[in-house]
Amino acid sequence: MTDNVHNKQDILEKYREAGRILKIVRAEAVEMVRVGNTLLQVAEFVENRTIELGGRPAFPCNISRNQEAAHATPKLGDTDVFGKDMVKLDLGVHVDGYIADSAVTVDLSGNPDITKAAEEALAAAIDLAKPGISTGELGAAIESSIRSYGLNPIMNLTGHGLSQYEAHDDPSVPNRHMEGGLILKEGDVLAIEPFATDGVGAVHDGNWSEIYSLIRKKPVRLPAVRNVLKQVEEYRELPFAKRWLKPEKLDFALLQLEKAGILHSYPVLLESAGGLVAQAEHTIIITQDGCEVTTK
Repeated sequence: MTDNVHNKQDILEKYREAGRILKIVRAEAVEMVRVGNTLLQVAEFVENRTIELGGRPAFPCNISRNQEAAHATPKLGDTDVFGKDMVKLDLGVHVDGYIADSAVTVDLSGNPDITKAAEEALAAAIDLAKPGISTGELGAAIESSIRSYGLNPIMNLTGHGLSQYEAHDDPSVPNRHMEGGLILKEGDVLAIEPFATDGVGAVHDGNWSEIYSLIRKKPVRLPAVRNVLKQVEEYRELPFAKRWLKPEKLDFALLQLEKAGILHSYPVLLESAGGLVAQAEHTIIITQDGCEVTTK
């Protein structure tokens, strides 16, 4: 076996190990999503348990509720608790930068069909995924499955490729029918993530953000800003939570770094008509004749 083949197998095993860790953490976290428990308790459990099991968070634990589709994570000292909510848990684990990304909806709201639609759409796309299939065909399967419930896919959210220290890489995997798209090939690693809603099927940016990522490096003058940038650089280009950083002059420093084009913020994404949103997501590796789900 050549060094190149050895290296590819080592990389695939790291993707699998990240998936094994994520499965354990996800199962334990789901049991904590109960009315009256705090969101921060669950998020910190997910992130700490990931490290305890030998991985690292690939991004902050996202806990998005009801009309929130993505990018919600608790702030430092958050006392908000779960109510009768539609709760999306979106978890990321990496091993040496190789990522597992998975999401599950825990429905405390009494709307099981929305959750079921997202789950069945994910299963339909996974069943189809193999070399030679296009991302557009995956999107068509997702859209058809969700619409069979009389619901809408969220058109302006997509699944995505994964690569080392890149939580959102090419290709995009649409949640609707699209002509063309990228043709899948053996070895591709993808996160497929349908979103189903009883709203209009689109999201827009909210006016708050607790998640950021480093997008470029350049010198900064002020000591307080330099101190925050030094902390941020530990996460490479992966997203991080504001609550992971030391609080001294943090708001000021983050604002300066964002203005300078050094950091990118991720506003919470809201369903544009205020509809409930369910999400289902798995990471897959395209194999010779199908796909391997690393997070199932």
